[in-house]
Amino acid sequence: MTASRSARGRRAATQAGPLARVKVDVDAADQLVYKISCTACTVRSGKPWSAYRPGEDNGYLAAMDRWTFHLVERHPDSEAPCLAFLEEAQQRLHERREAGTTANE
Repeated sequence: MTASRSARGRRAATQAGPLARVKVDVDAADQLVYKISCTACTVRSGKPWSAYRPGEDNGYLAAMDRWTFHLVERHPDSEAPCLAFLEEAQQRLHERREAGTTANE
């Protein structure tokens, strides 16, 4: 049985740690979209920093990877379960960059 949207949101919030606010939505293609925002950081016009990006790459791993990088860069003393997967997130980023470079050649 597939976990409910709210259960997935609770799991993501637990993994993201205390600085995160997590929301799980469904897009037009009935895909889950993870929106992780920072309770401490703001961007343009006072909006919270967010791991959500326009486009299709807002699944659990993509959003959590961006969140993990944000924590490491902006909140290096923070603790969150997702930080245990930093090395894997860096590897995925490296692979995406290599794939993008290969596609552009």
